[in-house]
Amino acid sequence: MTLGPLMLDVAGTELTTDDRRRLSHPLVGGVILFSRNYRDPAQLAALTAEIRALKPAPLLIGVDHEGGRVQRFREGFTRLPPMRSFGEIWNTHPQRARELARETGYVLASELRAHGVDFSFAPVLDLDYGASSVIGDRAFHGNPHAVFELGQAVMLGMKDAGMAACGKHFPGHGFVAADSHVAIPVDERSLAAIAVADLVPFRLMIEAGLAAIMPAHVVYPQVDDRPAGFSRIWLHQLLRQQLGFDGTIFSDDLCMEGAAVAGGVVERVAAALDAGCDMALVCNRPDLADEVLAKLQVDWPAPARARLARMHGHPHPPTMTALRESARYVDALHHIAGLGQDSADLNLHVDPTDYCGRA
Repeated sequence: MTLGPLMLDVAGTELTTDDRRRLSHPLVGGVILFSRNYRDPAQLAALTAEIRALKPAPLLIGVDHEGGRVQRFREGFTRLPPMRSFGEIWNTHPQRARELARETGYVLASELRAHGVDFSFAPVLDLDYGASSVIGDRAFHGNPHAVFELGQAVMLGMKDAGMAACGKHFPGHGFVAADSHVAIPVDERSLAAIAVADLVPFRLMIEAGLAAIMPAHVVYPQVDDRPAGFSRIWLHQLLRQQLGFDGTIFSDDLCMEGAAVAGGVVERVAAALDAGCDMALVCNRPDLADEVLAKLQVDWPAPARARLARMHGHPHPPTMTALRESARYVDALHHIAGLGQDSADLNLHVDPTDYCGRA
């Protein structure tokens, strides 16, 4: 049995009968977890074990766990700094910034793997233009090469812990002020302007072995009138063919307002898969998930299945007990302690991705 092309969420801290029914459907290949799915480390480990046991080919388990404002699991996990912290260090000590970013990627991934989570939708590779509140301090820097160097460092730290990285939001969400969770942002720049700036971190990360990418729910009308996540120009011609990306493409949440241009939820999922996404996310609307499961008809290619299978975390990760006895983990905690805590605009209670109040 292979993984299906849908990633859904679940209601709470343990699976309900409806959760099991949905996740057992052959179209489902993954689960995304939110803060409401977390009570404590033991509960999380039990939940992920229950999810993995549902199918002979275990479902992928992902989470938005970037650091700063976007960190789904807090109590019992290391508090991770916002990625802008590394950009600020980069300005005066680039090598130190790279080292700290790699340590953070390692801590982020090792703690998630210890609790049964396969991967995080991280790092953010958007440029910080100072325009986007939803991106803001989630971005490393405004310089494309700094973003690449720091993003690569986080990716390598995640790899050290047995986790694949997912860069977002291709081809760049940082230039537009509108928040795609609640609006349809439009970036009026030319492809040439985007290519020499926002695309640079993605191109270099692809060359460095980036495993997955999430496209933006942003319209770039000088390239295509459809948001990037529904655009064969962006995903097939530019990402696959010109940039040579052969990893996994995850849609952003198709219940976001930025996805509404593609029609109803079934049309959105079909459009995302047809454009080139390997897995489509339907979050926080179980009624819409049921509609997709009942109505979606898709001819899902074998290469997409193979790409998704590569997103599983490395098997037999160290437990938290083993990590606490590991010099690498203990040293990493020491090195990153206190990072970002003096960030003036950091408010851990305001998650910019929590657009429905349930995330």
